[in-house]
Amino acid sequence: DALRKFRDDRDWAQFHDPKNLAEAISIEAGELQEHFLWKDKKDVTKKLERDKSFREEVGEELADIIIFCINFANATNMDISSLVFDKMEKTNKKYPVEKVKGNATKYNKL
Repeated sequence: DALRKFRDDRDWAQFHDPKNLAEAISIEAGELQEHFLWKDKKDVTKKLERDKSFREEVGEELADIIIFCINFANATNMDISSLVFDKMEKTNKKYPVEKVKGNATKYNKL
């Protein structure tokens, strides 16, 4: 509701169609990835723990992605909770613990 109000106060509903919101999600995800490009994963982990400014920048990009995902769900009348739980149920069937624990192999290659 807060995101709808924010959008409506600015008359942005006209721009919040599924196509534009899907593109915005992808663009924001790219901006998140940019913070990690060419960096060693151990260095990134340390930087996230120790560098307040870096952590804040990354958090803002993550928030942008989440906001656009919620806006997409609102624009398409999708219930995020149901989608997540349904997907987890399907994924649990594709990746049973006894077959995949500690293994990153795709389900169709198990």
